[in-house]
Amino acid sequence: MFKYNKDVIPTDCEPGVTRKILCYSDDLMMCEISFKKGSKGNFHKHEHLQITYIAKGSFEFTIGGETKIVNQGDSVYMPSNVEHGVTALEDGILVDVFNPMRKDFLK
Repeated sequence: MFKYNKDVIPTDCEPGVTRKILCYSDDLMMCEISFKKGSKGNFHKHEHLQITYIAKGSFEFTIGGETKIVNQGDSVYMPSNVEHGVTALEDGILVDVFNPMRKDFLK
Protein backbone atom coordinates (compact mmCIF):
# COMPACT_ATOMS: atom_id res chain seq x y z
CA MET A 1 0.00 0.00 0.00
CA PHE A 2 1.27 3.46 -0.86
CA LYS A 3 0.30 6.60 0.99
CA TYR A 4 1.67 10.02 0.09
CA ASN A 5 2.49 12.52 2.84
CA LYS A 6 1.17 15.41 0.73
CA ASP A 7 -2.29 13.78 0.76
CA VAL A 8 -2.51 13.39 4.56
CA ILE A 9 -4.38 16.10 6.46
CA PRO A 10 -2.79 16.96 9.83
CA THR A 11 -4.86 17.06 13.02
CA ASP A 12 -4.18 19.26 16.05
CA CYS A 13 -2.98 17.51 19.22
CA GLU A 14 -1.57 19.85 21.87
CA PRO A 15 -0.92 23.58 21.24
CA GLY A 16 1.85 23.78 18.63
CA VAL A 17 1.64 20.05 17.84
CA THR A 18 0.04 18.38 14.80
CA ARG A 19 -0.18 14.72 13.82
CA LYS A 20 -0.40 13.02 10.43
CA ILE A 21 -1.34 9.33 10.35
CA LEU A 22 0.93 8.16 7.55
CA CYS A 23 0.07 4.47 7.30
CA TYR A 24 -1.44 1.71 9.43
CA SER A 25 -2.62 -1.88 9.69
CA ASP A 26 -4.13 -3.77 12.63
CA ASP A 27 -0.64 -4.40 14.00
CA LEU A 28 1.26 -1.19 13.20
CA MET A 29 0.74 2.54 12.84
CA MET A 30 3.20 5.20 11.70
CA CYS A 31 2.59 8.89 12.41
CA GLU A 32 4.46 12.11 11.71
CA ILE A 33 4.25 14.59 14.59
CA SER A 34 5.26 18.22 13.98
CA PHE A 35 6.23 20.46 16.91
CA LYS A 36 6.79 24.18 17.23
CA LYS A 37 9.65 25.20 19.53
CA GLY A 38 8.59 24.94 23.18
CA SER A 39 5.50 22.84 22.51
CA LYS A 40 4.92 19.67 24.50
CA GLY A 41 3.59 16.18 24.18
CA ASN A 42 2.10 16.00 27.67
CA PHE A 43 2.88 13.08 29.97
CA HIS A 44 0.79 10.01 29.23
CA LYS A 45 1.03 6.23 28.93
CA HIS A 46 -0.67 3.64 26.75
CA GLU A 47 -0.69 -0.09 26.14
CA HIS A 48 1.04 0.29 22.78
CA LEU A 49 4.75 -0.22 22.23
CA GLN A 50 6.20 2.93 20.68
CA ILE A 51 9.40 3.67 18.79
CA THR A 52 10.12 7.27 17.83
CA TYR A 53 12.62 8.52 15.24
CA ILE A 54 13.73 12.15 15.45
CA ALA A 55 13.42 13.29 11.83
CA LYS A 56 14.17 16.96 12.52
CA GLY A 57 15.13 19.09 15.52
CA SER A 58 16.03 18.48 19.16
CA PHE A 59 13.72 17.24 21.90
CA GLU A 60 13.79 16.60 25.63
CA PHE A 61 12.18 13.22 26.31
CA THR A 62 11.23 11.83 29.70
CA ILE A 63 10.48 8.11 29.76
CA GLY A 64 9.73 6.36 33.03
CA GLY A 65 11.32 9.20 35.01
CA GLU A 66 14.55 9.32 32.96
CA THR A 67 15.12 12.55 30.98
CA LYS A 68 17.45 12.83 27.97
CA ILE A 69 17.96 15.22 25.07
CA VAL A 70 17.75 13.61 21.62
CA ASN A 71 18.56 15.09 18.23
CA GLN A 72 17.90 14.52 14.55
CA GLY A 73 18.74 10.92 13.63
CA ASP A 74 18.29 9.56 17.18
CA SER A 75 15.58 7.10 18.26
CA VAL A 76 13.75 6.34 21.50
CA TYR A 77 11.66 3.40 22.72
CA MET A 78 8.65 3.64 25.02
CA PRO A 79 7.58 0.32 26.57
CA SER A 80 3.92 -0.48 27.14
CA ASN A 81 2.28 1.45 30.01
CA VAL A 82 5.37 3.53 30.86
CA GLU A 83 4.68 7.24 31.36
CA HIS A 84 6.44 9.50 28.86
CA GLY A 85 6.39 13.05 27.55
CA VAL A 86 8.39 15.33 25.28
CA THR A 87 9.28 19.01 24.85
CA ALA A 88 10.48 20.48 21.55
CA LEU A 89 13.71 22.44 22.03
CA GLU A 90 13.30 23.81 18.49
CA ASP A 91 10.85 23.31 15.63
CA GLY A 92 10.96 19.61 14.82
CA ILE A 93 9.38 16.45 13.49
CA LEU A 94 9.04 13.02 15.11
CA VAL A 95 8.05 9.79 13.37
CA ASP A 96 6.18 7.49 15.77
CA VAL A 97 5.57 3.78 15.18
CA PHE A 98 3.03 1.98 17.39
CA ASN A 99 2.26 -1.70 17.94
CA PRO A 100 -0.63 -2.41 17.86
CA MET A 101 -2.10 0.48 15.90
CA ARG A 102 -3.70 3.38 17.81
CA LYS A 103 -7.45 3.02 17.26
CA ASP A 104 -7.95 6.13 19.40
CA PHE A 105 -6.13 8.20 16.75
CA LEU A 106 -8.75 7.27 14.13
CA LYS A 107 -11.65 8.92 16.00
